Amino acid sequence: MTTRQTEPDALRDQVRARYAAAAAKLIRAQGDCGCGQPADCGCDSGCCGGAASADEPGFGAELYAELDRVQLPDTAVQASLGCGNPTAVAELGEGETVLDLGSGGGIDVLLSAKRVGPTGKAYGLDMTEEMLALARTNAAEAGAGNVEFLKGHIEAIPLPAETIDVVISNCVINLSTDKPAVFAETYRVLKPGGRIGITDVVAEDQLSPEARAERGAWVGCIAGALSRAEYVTGLAAAGFADISVSFTHQVGDGLHSAIMKATRPTDPAAAAGPATARRELPVVEQSGCC
Repeated sequence: MTTRQTEPDALRDQVRARYAAAAAKLIRAQGDCGCGQPADCGCDSGCCGGAASADEPGFGAELYAELDRVQLPDTAVQASLGCGNPTAVAELGEGETVLDLGSGGGIDVLLSAKRVGPTGKAYGLDMTEEMLALARTNAAEAGAGNVEFLKGHIEAIPLPAETIDVVISNCVINLSTDKPAVFAETYRVLKPGGRIGITDVVAEDQLSPEARAERGAWVGCIAGALSRAEYVTGLAAAGFADISVSFTHQVGDGLHSAIMKATRPTDPAAAAGPATARRELPVVEQSGCC
């Protein structure tokens, strides 16, 4: 079943429910399954299913270097359902302020916090209470004092304008029903000269929105994916410059994990501005993700 963009609330509820269930599964796994089986059996609805991870190739914790994984709480690593490692490409520096859109269990926030050091700060933004609770627990276990997790939507970021040096995100923007708003809000919170380092599922340009929707049921996080050209157009319409979209690995037929980089120009005259973004990005049919 597909859900058109004219039904954003229903689609958002599907996404929220999916990630709330993933968080609850990990929290249960910290104890036991309630059927006399050990916690590491997976503790799904069948009481001992697979471990908490995405079911598709090219997703999850294995995309992070072992050195990164061993520094973090197990539940932060297990909660990774992304399609890349944005902290590896964002080139974070000491003292910078970072925002992770759709932060989930907090793996990218915690890795960012280590990279920016005690004089920097890492924010995580998520709409799911269960994921936020898990992320805060993971941050406490990791002893991360320079992190903060915020509840909200990536289409309306609850932070002041021009306060963030770097925005990252890991396989989340494809879930949004209003991507122009995401790009506009990202531009708004970035300082002039700020940058993005995003990983997301991106379609080859020849793959129509209808073809993406057909693939969504089996590959996950696909039906709402933008094409490479649509990503470039959307970021440019929001005002970004120095835009690049680089495929990293294939996740389906005509579909790839990709890295998006761009900067907010220091000269406002060089930017088209976010007001044009909503008019230029095409509507994409979407279905339930991941």
